[in-house]
Amino acid sequence: MSAFPVEVKGLSTRFGDTWVHRGIDLAVPAGEIVALVGGSGSGKTTLLRQIVGLLRPTAGEVRLFGEPLFGGSRLEQVARRRRFGMLFQQGALFSALDVYANIAFPLQEAGVRDEAMLHDLVGVKLAMVELAPEVGLRMPAELSGGMVKRVALARALALEPELLLLDEPTAGLDPDRSAGFVRLIRDLHRALGLTVVLVTHDLDTLAALATRVAVLAEGRILGFGSLDSVMALEHPFIERFFRGERSRAALARGRAEA
Repeated sequence: MSAFPVEVKGLSTRFGDTWVHRGIDLAVPAGEIVALVGGSGSGKTTLLRQIVGLLRPTAGEVRLFGEPLFGGSRLEQVARRRRFGMLFQQGALFSALDVYANIAFPLQEAGVRDEAMLHDLVGVKLAMVELAPEVGLRMPAELSGGMVKRVALARALALEPELLLLDEPTAGLDPDRSAGFVRLIRDLHRALGLTVVLVTHDLDTLAALATRVAVLAEGRILGFGSLDSVMALEHPFIERFFRGERSRAALARGRAEA
């Protein structure tokens, strides 16, 4: 793996007359869990989508595993994309397919055709996210919010990626399920040696998971480093986001979970 699985260089983003990003530079070290935080409209999810190629920036470059995201032949780009998995905020499961078929889909796209092998691989991925094999028979509409997240995570991990991207992974979950999902991500990060990039506004999640924090504000990366180093920066957004009484309580809870 590259020393920096994700590198963003001079990235700028404009929608109409509105600039969302202006010259963002960010290098995510291998093996880290990097949390992207920022106010509403700061472009956190936009940046995440640009990292995986769902959106193109107005200017600048994204490099994955040391290579330009859109560089090389089509086959080289496909191979590069198989090295990362993404968990979308609402799960983005295929509603017409059962859980088994949702998890099997990326495996089939990658060329796995043997049904016995597919069955075994899907079972392994379900076990990896602490779900029983019979969950594979259910439709997405029959799942709780927490189970949707776990199935979507199993699908994101189907091709054994090196890089995992998470968009608000605990959004919509009650405190118990949120804490359980955070523990699952932390355990998978350690067991699989993943590099993780997540967008979150939840301070409990951030404190429990992140090894580094990148703060997006004013169209740029305001700060990047450990949680303590970022909290020490003097800026109105950091004051509001990290230093309020409720924020400090949430950070304390998250650190207790870490």
